[in-house]
Amino acid sequence: MNLSFRKRIATHFMLATALIILLVFGTVYFIVRQTVYHNLDSDLSYETGKHLNEIRITENAIHFKNMDEWKESEHREVHFNPVFIQLVSRSGHVWDKSPNLKERQLQFKGDYMTENHFNSSLENRNIRQLQIPIKQHGKVKGYIVAAMSLEASLMVLNNLGFILVVLYPIILLGLFFITSFLAGRSIIPVVNISKTTNRITRNNLNERVTLPSSKDELYVLTDSINSLLERIQDAMQREQQFTSDASHELRTPLSVLRGTLEVLIRKPRTQEEYETKIQYSLLEIDRMANIIDQLLMIARSESNPELTTTSSASLTDLVHEILNRRNPEITTGKLNVTTDFQCNEAIEVHRFYAHLIIDNIIGNAIKYSPELSRITISVFLKDEGARCVISDTGIGIKQEDLPKLFHPFFRSDALDHKNIEGTGLGLSIVQKAATSINANVSVSSEFGKGTTVTIDFKEILRRS
Repeated sequence: MNLSFRKRIATHFMLATALIILLVFGTVYFIVRQTVYHNLDSDLSYETGKHLNEIRITENAIHFKNMDEWKESEHREVHFNPVFIQLVSRSGHVWDKSPNLKERQLQFKGDYMTENHFNSSLENRNIRQLQIPIKQHGKVKGYIVAAMSLEASLMVLNNLGFILVVLYPIILLGLFFITSFLAGRSIIPVVNISKTTNRITRNNLNERVTLPSSKDELYVLTDSINSLLERIQDAMQREQQFTSDASHELRTPLSVLRGTLEVLIRKPRTQEEYETKIQYSLLEIDRMANIIDQLLMIARSESNPELTTTSSASLTDLVHEILNRRNPEITTGKLNVTTDFQCNEAIEVHRFYAHLIIDNIIGNAIKYSPELSRITISVFLKDEGARCVISDTGIGIKQEDLPKLFHPFFRSDALDHKNIEGTGLGLSIVQKAATSINANVSVSSEFGKGTTVTIDFKEILRRS
């Protein structure tokens, strides 16, 4: 059976309350019953003790001393709750009894050596009896049996039981409807969340769920959903921007290729002209292939689980490896590269992502540094992690462009540096790689004087 959330709350609350009320009602009934029987038994014990002092024990029988006075008091007084007294032998023979018993006899429960309270009946009427042994010189001579009417007490108990049984389902039904109503009011924020989120689509990410007035769990849930929507909207905007930029960047070399080929087929060309145009076309193809490779690199860093393995490498060894591979570029640019490793132990970091980050940044430092410039690479321990600082004395970056550096396809003053090849994807890849290993990349720069990039590896894999 599928119940709504509101009805499930009401049902669960009702079941829990039903058990509690059942225990309370049972306890009340038990206490009242015990109290009724305790009071009745106390009265019986009192009356029995009083009449024990009014009996005469002979060798063969037990009788009341003042039976005549007792008979007279029966006629003079009105007894609202009469006490019946009976004297019996150990075998059950009735020796004497109170006048109000007349021809009737109380039930004898057998030869007991102690007091014994029990329920019985007298002419189809419920009574409560007490049977006490009568002893003389330590020997049981017989028993005094006392009884009082149990009808009124049982009526009280029956009425109480009936009232509790009738009230039980009424209370539960009332609780169910009240709880259902209150639960319905309590989940109004949840309903609002559901309605709002159902209205939100890919093309409508601006709407947000209204925060409840009270800062409770629902407030936290609503705030979390709004934060999630903010992140989704931001991701969608970045995806749209990325798609737009990627389309634009790929369309440019394709347009160049198409234009070049159309020019070639308009009329016959010399071999030198054909070679020149083909070489130019190949450069555009290389540029397009480079863009595609970097786009694939971004996609792989987000989705390929193989890249998240914790294969490690020494941070200083990675720097040496990258510098050795880029040595032809360094030599061609006549750059002065110095390293400063301020640590006596090997710092192990994630091989793939750390290589990706450092290689891109060193590549940028080489690319944007004029001849005879200086590049400094420092590595040292910091807190629980490691820091790598790469500084150059190159062309620098304008202050207003610094916040945009990690945007895909962004290049600062690209038109002023047409001779410097690039796609604007390098730092975007760096940012994604850093996020993947919980690293932090920050850039400071002064236009015309140089740039410093600081990489904080917060989670190093091992020190040795």
